Amino acid sequence: MRLVHLTSSTFFGGPERQMLGLAEALRGRVETSFLSFGEHGKCASFLAEVKQQGFAGQQVPHDTPHFLAALHDIEHSLRATRPDVLLCHGYKADLIGRRAAQHVGVPVIAVSRGWTAETWRVRIYEALDRHDLPRALHVVAVSDAQCKLVKAAGVPANHITVIHNAARPNAFPPASAEGRARLAAIASTPGEHLVVTAARLSPEKGIHVLIDAARRIVDVMPGVRFIVFGEGAERDRLEWIIEENGLCDGFALPGFRADLDELLPNADLAVLPSFTEGLPNVVLEASAAGIPVVATAVGGTPECVINGETGLLIPAGQPEPLVSSITSLLSDPARRRRMGDAGRDYVRDEFSFAQQANSYLQLFARLGIGRGTSGRRAA
Repeated sequence: MRLVHLTSSTFFGGPERQMLGLAEALRGRVETSFLSFGEHGKCASFLAEVKQQGFAGQQVPHDTPHFLAALHDIEHSLRATRPDVLLCHGYKADLIGRRAAQHVGVPVIAVSRGWTAETWRVRIYEALDRHDLPRALHVVAVSDAQCKLVKAAGVPANHITVIHNAARPNAFPPASAEGRARLAAIASTPGEHLVVTAARLSPEKGIHVLIDAARRIVDVMPGVRFIVFGEGAERDRLEWIIEENGLCDGFALPGFRADLDELLPNADLAVLPSFTEGLPNVVLEASAAGIPVVATAVGGTPECVINGETGLLIPAGQPEPLVSSITSLLSDPARRRRMGDAGRDYVRDEFSFAQQANSYLQLFARLGIGRGTSGRRAA
């Protein structure tokens, strides 16, 4: 059978890793290709990775505000590839892709990863997405928590399937002195402990709360260094907050790194201070790399962190629990090792791409996709 992913990629991040991981796990059973809106050329890094991994990928020639032209572009591509199903990722793919697929007679499954409400424009688009979502043939929610939000948007329970995000345990090499030195070199100044995260620099990720916590932590543990990988609209504001808190020597924002897989296993701790999440990729990947996690108990995060065993769950928006959790784990290397080992085992056993791929195949079979029944409820 043929499967097309439609997305709107601005960088090669968590959702993109999920799509490619699924494609690889389905290789030989499903022919997968990718379409991405251009996003002013930002989709290039994702499409380059798509092609490097041996899959077909192309940019949708038109983008917002040329909605009608983009719809025709997607129709043309779907007629050329004749897929059995279109998987739409994100509000733009949902809103435009579903209509294009309807015209061509291709069934649509919307993959709901979460709504961020990061700007007023995004809030409008996400409201339109929630209104439109019930018209998809089916919705895949990446967590039980996201499933509840999808139901609240009006999608019937029997039109929703929870399929968790997955991680790649074999992608992470063992920690090494060389890897530790490379990660330490990214920090603003040398330090004894390295705390990392990878996140879009946007308000819902709570990096400003982490900065507040970091200011208090370095007062009692001066050797702690914080590294936040990622980019986003909040960079200038966060840099200002870092400077205002006197953390220029202890808090680094190095942007995106293509070698994050090699760097991550050399951290002491991973932190995710978000206010909202679908099912966070950085938590899954930190656990797969054998790193314990301190994360806020929001969205689907409690579904991938066993509190007290693979990491610690804390309330969102409060620096005090971040301070106490981070300092307690940094002060206890043996506990960190136990948590890291438990997290690696948990992700390997419960969040593999093989399991994810089998869940999608079971869903396709249940919906009759791939057996000449395309077009059901594409409207």
